Amino acid sequence: MKKTSTRLADGRELIYYDLRDDSVRAAVDRRPLDRTVTTSEVRRDPLLGDSVAIASHRQGRTYHPPADECPLCPSQGDRLSEIPDSSYDVVVFENRFPSLAGDSGRCEVVCFTSDHNASFADLDDEQARLVLDAWTDRTAELSHLPSVEQVFCFENRGAEIGVTLGHPHGQIYAYPFATPRTALMLRQVAQHKEATGGGNLFDAVLERELAGERVVLASEHWVAFVPYAAHWPYEVHLYPRRRVPDLLGLDEAARSEFPQVYLELLRRFDRIFAEPDGGESAVQESPTPYIAAWHQAPFGALEEFDGVVRDDFALHLELFTIRRTPGKLKFLAGSESGMSVFINDVPPERAAERLREVASS
Repeated sequence: MKKTSTRLADGRELIYYDLRDDSVRAAVDRRPLDRTVTTSEVRRDPLLGDSVAIASHRQGRTYHPPADECPLCPSQGDRLSEIPDSSYDVVVFENRFPSLAGDSGRCEVVCFTSDHNASFADLDDEQARLVLDAWTDRTAELSHLPSVEQVFCFENRGAEIGVTLGHPHGQIYAYPFATPRTALMLRQVAQHKEATGGGNLFDAVLERELAGERVVLASEHWVAFVPYAAHWPYEVHLYPRRRVPDLLGLDEAARSEFPQVYLELLRRFDRIFAEPDGGESAVQESPTPYIAAWHQAPFGALEEFDGVVRDDFALHLELFTIRRTPGKLKFLAGSESGMSVFINDVPPERAAERLREVASS
């Protein structure tokens, strides 16, 4: 992998990640851009103890542009985009409309491929490994920023999820705090550690799932399963068999095997609703919308979680869709949005069975 860092016309950082070591990235951003001005502010909710990012400048962000005006495609002639070069393998750059900025953290965009009409599932193993390497590199770099406590790499895919740019891409949020979801996990880890005299909750969960009926894929270094208490209609958790706190902890064997396992999962997700299921006629009108979310240990202090250290956390990816059946979405209504109590219409055992049925080949 070759890494080349440069600057866009408004001063934002842009980084090319190339498969070839002889790639030259000398293109200059020719757009007449003013310096980016953000109004991002993090406010803490005194009742819930969580934080909310207030970012009014995001109201003016690019919204569903036509394909020939996509800002994530390479620049071509007089059509100038966020990427100055005429081609790329993987690109990461600071978001022009960030939810977090300055002392409030940082937001980056990750373009998986220059092919506007592709998706992550269309990548080959080499390209998918390059994305993994880019995620890992950004996690390392962002962890050194004084305002950053946790790095979150994720992909939103599909208009149903709320994606406003159709180009295959993901994002990285570098938070100035440990997120509420992570804090909940760490509290459970602390309780389990105390109750078992030092046992690890993530290890116990993985052991339980390996012995059960919800495993979707199991390889030498990775395990994918539908969790016992899945929140979403189709939800898969992907764990490395060897517990590590973050992407930096993966060894070469796990990194090498990741593309095959992850691409297989994504391709199966695109087939969930493509065939009749449960007696319903299933004509898939669009690719399966999903969110893919990497959970990594915070880099900040863990004093509030009694007896927990970073190595107690287990890196894992959660992949889920809000589609519950062909043509129907799972909405977060009263119970979910008002009380954070999820109601899942698809039994996790059936979801796992379905994902085993729809092999991508």
